[in-house]
Amino acid sequence: MITRPTRYGFIGLAAAVLLLVAVGSVFSQRGPIKIGLLVPLTGPLSANGKEMANGLSLYLEEQRQQLAGREAKLIVEDTEGKPPIALNKARALAESHGVHVLVGPLATAEAYALVSYIDRQKIPTLSPTVAGEDLTQRRRSPYVVRTGWSAGQPGHPFGRWAYETLKYRKIAMIGQDWAFGHESCAAFQRTFEEAGGQLVQKLWPPFGTTDFAPYITGLKRDVDAIYAAGAGNDALRFVRQYADAGLKGRIPLIGSGNFTDEHVLRSMGDEALGIVTALHYSAALATPANRRFVQAYEAKHQQVPSYYAEGTYVAGSVLKAALDAVGGDAEDAVKFLAALRRVSITDAPRGPVSFDDYGHPIENIYVRRVERVDGRLQNTVIHTFTGVSQFGPYRPEEFLKNPVYSRDWPPCKAC
Repeated sequence: MITRPTRYGFIGLAAAVLLLVAVGSVFSQRGPIKIGLLVPLTGPLSANGKEMANGLSLYLEEQRQQLAGREAKLIVEDTEGKPPIALNKARALAESHGVHVLVGPLATAEAYALVSYIDRQKIPTLSPTVAGEDLTQRRRSPYVVRTGWSAGQPGHPFGRWAYETLKYRKIAMIGQDWAFGHESCAAFQRTFEEAGGQLVQKLWPPFGTTDFAPYITGLKRDVDAIYAAGAGNDALRFVRQYADAGLKGRIPLIGSGNFTDEHVLRSMGDEALGIVTALHYSAALATPANRRFVQAYEAKHQQVPSYYAEGTYVAGSVLKAALDAVGGDAEDAVKFLAALRRVSITDAPRGPVSFDDYGHPIENIYVRRVERVDGRLQNTVIHTFTGVSQFGPYRPEEFLKNPVYSRDWPPCKAC
């Protein structure tokens, strides 16, 4: 028996159709998801900033410029590596362009300059390269999720490993005289000494040193190794001058991961062979996800990616996972931010990534040794620490009772 729809049935059907049309209209009117990228494209950090832009651009290209079914629009602003300019550019991205999420900046000083503004604007922010410890510790913001690393994170497991595996007992340190150098050295020192080792010297050449001869001459020789913390041209110059001084092969060099990161390793020669460092990434990492990433990046940019490029690539992956979880609703900042903090990724180029209660990644740390493979230098992974926290072997509440790592904390008792 066929029943005819009543007048009220027609009204109900029409209302349902109108509701579906309205919902579809709302979703179509939301427009693109706007991503604001803050990186230095000019100035001394521009090469690293361009790699950050390349990494995120590559990820979005692979997603065909779509995230969670919506167009993804990337808007890049040049911070020049200067905190006041970074703040002005963040304002432009948030207030003029109406971005849904910020990614960046590159340097710690820039990030700290942005935190108050980010809090006031309540804008979700992903930090892919800033290594300053306190960004996700004592000075943390509820709106910042770090997708990269902290300066001390690799040093915590590496210090004990150097004592137990490399059998080093006495180490001298040399680090760039700014927050990163201090924090990287201090984390390594803390666990190395707790394992039973002795740190016997700390030297602090200023950032941008061109002549390391006075520092190299001043390094103690009765040690098992030298731990060096530095990056960029400083690392390049130090390694060359260390070899020129005849110390290569006599006193092993170990150090912070960015000391031989791909952004500097590609300009080094045989003087770098044998240097052992620890970091959350190596372009030589032999996993399917990393091989795909390295192949795609190298094909597009004719160079092996550094952790700067991998950092923003992973930020894109975290962004996608969070947006998928909220059905693409980037406009609801509270819900979106909560989703960002719950992300867990198993196949990032660096390996598994999840987040602690402070918005910091829990991830693998790799011990790498510089080797020449097929005519090219690489950071060969020789050991993996899985699921490393920013707090290392320490309970967060106990860790945070201490001062932030610095020149003087922990104190150098054997210096």
